[in-house]
Amino acid sequence: MSFQAYLDTIEDKTGLTPRQFIGLAEEKGYDADSVKAGVVLEWLKTDYGLGRGHAMALVHVIKKGPQIDAKHVGSGGTHNDDSDVLWLDGKASRPA
Repeated sequence: MSFQAYLDTIEDKTGLTPRQFIGLAEEKGYDADSVKAGVVLEWLKTDYGLGRGHAMALVHVIKKGPQIDAKHVGSGGTHNDDSDVLWLDGKASRPA
């Protein structure tokens, strides 16, 4: 599953866009460098019922932003994405 597909599935499940999750994480201070991924994973699991893979996609955008490694673009591999920049503002607003 691509990183973008993980984010789209999270939006389907929770009704929240990745950008909204970033805002919620910032309110809790989870975007701070000192906060470990496990803390964020537990929050996403407990409050939103997300599994590890989906939650890790959100941890990435919370901690590192929308840029992903270019090796995933057009790779045909497990995390094959169309772009090295993830769309965070919801599926409905993504350019065609």
